Amino acid sequence: MNIYVLLKRTFDTEEKISIKEGKINKDSTEYIINPYDEYAIEEALKLRDEHGGEVTVVTLGEEEAEKELRTALAMGADKAVLIENEDVEEGDEFSTSAILSAFFRDKEVDIILAGNVTVDGGSGQVGPRLAEELGISAVTTITKLMIEGNKVVIERDMEGDVEIHETKLPMLVTCQQGLNEPRYPSLPGIMKAKKKPLERIELDDLDLDEDEVQSKTKVVDRYLPPVKGAGKIIEGDIEQQVKELASLLQSEAKVI
Repeated sequence: MNIYVLLKRTFDTEEKISIKEGKINKDSTEYIINPYDEYAIEEALKLRDEHGGEVTVVTLGEEEAEKELRTALAMGADKAVLIENEDVEEGDEFSTSAILSAFFRDKEVDIILAGNVTVDGGSGQVGPRLAEELGISAVTTITKLMIEGNKVVIERDMEGDVEIHETKLPMLVTCQQGLNEPRYPSLPGIMKAKKKPLERIELDDLDLDEDEVQSKTKVVDRYLPPVKGAGKIIEGDIEQQVKELASLLQSEAKVI
């Protein structure tokens, strides 16, 4: 099987994040593989182990993204591709899907796996947009994936319920928590990752001009949420608590 994984380098939401002039301050931010993409990598490795083939991890970004690609290779991926997009200023979901579709147009693809969302943007648009560009099926937020020959059976999370889909290859899926438990890179895996192929591609290699893939949206501002104030404990019996709560909502919160 020709298995591809879309990977994004994102900031670590468990670390302190600072904003400088409306942009994420890269000097004070730790970067990691987007957590939802780790489920996609793990599922890709399981598919390869079961059906054979190879796993190629693809990302858009700058040279620094090599670190996350090497991590994916250490997890067990066979190849990695870095599409350098420095020339695309403030790329958005349109830019990303347009570049990726140009990359995939001459590839033989059985399945593409991606994270359900990214923790920095959270739009969940890139996977479905790419599938539309490539003319293949897409199923999002999957929690189970079974492939028999060309037939694919998928379980999909539906806010507390499960939806079952039956489709066929080639296709694209987006993965979320509950699908699997991503493995950690092993020491032998880390050593092998240094020798695995990592290809670098520029927009010119894809016959793309920067103007063709410039953003369709513009970020007006970025800011951190306001610091939450201390909570209040309302005491007394139910009637007293209700009166006190109504008074606070009117005098302090000013919502009634």
